[in-house]
Amino acid sequence: MSQPRELRQHRARLESAWSRWVPQMKAAGTKPLGAEALRQDVTESWLRSLDSVDPALDSAPVTDGGAVHRRWLGSPLRRPVDGLADELRGIAEDAGFVTAVTDETGTILWTCGGRTMRRRAERVNFAPGGRWDEGAMGTNALSLALRTGRPTSVFSAEHLVSALHGWVCYCAPVHGPDGRVLGVLDMSTTWDRSNPLAMSTVRSLVAGIESLLRTAPPPADVVPGPVELTCLGTGEAVRGGVPLPLRPRQLEILTLLALERDGFTPGRLREALYGDRAVTASTFKAEISHLRRALDGGVATRRYALTVPVSCDAGEVLRALERGDAETALRLYRGPLLPRSEAPGIEEWRTHLEVAVREAVLASPSPEHALRYGERAPYDAEVHEHALRLLGPRDTRRALAMGRLTTALR
Repeated sequence: MSQPRELRQHRARLESAWSRWVPQMKAAGTKPLGAEALRQDVTESWLRSLDSVDPALDSAPVTDGGAVHRRWLGSPLRRPVDGLADELRGIAEDAGFVTAVTDETGTILWTCGGRTMRRRAERVNFAPGGRWDEGAMGTNALSLALRTGRPTSVFSAEHLVSALHGWVCYCAPVHGPDGRVLGVLDMSTTWDRSNPLAMSTVRSLVAGIESLLRTAPPPADVVPGPVELTCLGTGEAVRGGVPLPLRPRQLEILTLLALERDGFTPGRLREALYGDRAVTASTFKAEISHLRRALDGGVATRRYALTVPVSCDAGEVLRALERGDAETALRLYRGPLLPRSEAPGIEEWRTHLEVAVREAVLASPSPEHALRYGERAPYDAEVHEHALRLLGPRDTRRALAMGRLTTALR
């Protein structure tokens, strides 16, 4: 199958068989006559899969909203895969593959590969969080390897889901020292790059992972603590007391993701960072990649969102305001959001916070709130007037409020 012409002919035969037999199987619930011309494990998987999988699916379903970072941190495969990460990335990028590691359920926990191939893979959710077991995504190399416990490949229209007919996948299960299947390693690419040597490469890499499993210590039970993001009046992020090495742009991204926990589409996040500025896609992707590495992979891929816990002082201010707790909001509000940032999304949130805190002060019956806020807003005459209205005639703090009002009105 190494010649393009032979590959095209083989693919055409499979497409014809898929078009003829999959509808018959779906209607009758049995394998039709003639289907024996295909691989038995493929047609049997088609028949099983059709009970739960629509062949017209456009992408794999998502596990836990795509937030699988904690599962990866606790996976017995993480340490050996980290040990081979450079080799895995080099092979995937040089050969034009995308490589994935799943857990024992078929949920992808880790991927690598060149930018173009990963972008294509993400369109079908061949990315962390994607479910590729037979019950979720039908016949594919990952599901067959998990089911049989043996290496397998699936080419083009051997996949049940038609959105995968442009792919060829090579996969082998990873066994722990006790013989239990811990997950699978998969290398996938477009059908026209099909190469019989790919399977031997997968087998070799799995052997390396299994060797490291026998020597690597088990993953620690302790998951790194949450990131603590301070973005009011300054900008810094620490984890476990250690500052994260983030540039200003990455702090802006982290702040936006912390404030909008549902995340961003790539286009919307790029606009929030750069507005109308002409910035290349590679520059934008590089900033995301750096932040993802700093967070040990804690940024989802298809829709940018945090997959690790992040505590954010601006978020705490907003939650206090939602509760009507002006006291806590004022205590935490130490200044404008990332005051040096000119990112449109940050400027919008900065204005929102300033207005919300100010309105809470003007609605509060406590003169202390107006006095405290007035210290940071010396030219806000309305706030000083509000303080004077709330202070009693014998309150010595009236002189302070009157002085501030006089300065503001000059």
